[in-house]
Amino acid sequence: MDFAAARKVMVDSQVRVNDVTDRALQAALMAAPRERLVPAERAFMAYAETTPEIAAGRFLMPARDIAKLLQAADPRADERALCLAAPYAALVLARMGLTVTAQEAEAAVFDVAGAALADDGVQTSVGALTAPVGEGWDLIVSEAAVPVRPDAWLAALREGGRLAVVERTGPVGKAVLYVKGRDGAASRKVLFDSTPPILAELTPEPTFAL
Repeated sequence: MDFAAARKVMVDSQVRVNDVTDRALQAALMAAPRERLVPAERAFMAYAETTPEIAAGRFLMPARDIAKLLQAADPRADERALCLAAPYAALVLARMGLTVTAQEAEAAVFDVAGAALADDGVQTSVGALTAPVGEGWDLIVSEAAVPVRPDAWLAALREGGRLAVVERTGPVGKAVLYVKGRDGAASRKVLFDSTPPILAELTPEPTFAL
């Protein structure tokens, strides 16, 4: 399969037609080897309008959704980005010149995608997604949805940092962009509908009242 040709078709048919106009982002999507983030037997699915499984219940976000999410986040070369359950976002941001760390709770994801991430200089970290590694991030992004506002993620941003994520509690979620203000509070902007799988580990424990 000609993956370079498949990437061009993906960008032309799934990304550009959905108002993703950022040239640097388009170029990164054209170059990032999405097929290397899934098992070899699923590589043929990497550029279709599907969500192939990476491993351990983690899936690639559709190109249209991750492109729109990243464009809204306005990534800039030389910024520091943390990608939580987001190996494709990590690969694309690294191609845009950011210093990127990818964090996963499931080591099996990096067993599949780790080599491709390492080739692009992405650092990897295995740990609970409820506790993001490091602090003072310019950008945090997730390809999976969260069921509640991820306050621990917001706390890990620097002042002026951005969090791009999908919030979902029902059949359809909302992609949102948070920007952390000077006082630690964060503004929130709704971007578009999206339906990635929800991160179960971020679901609050049920409470009972007598």
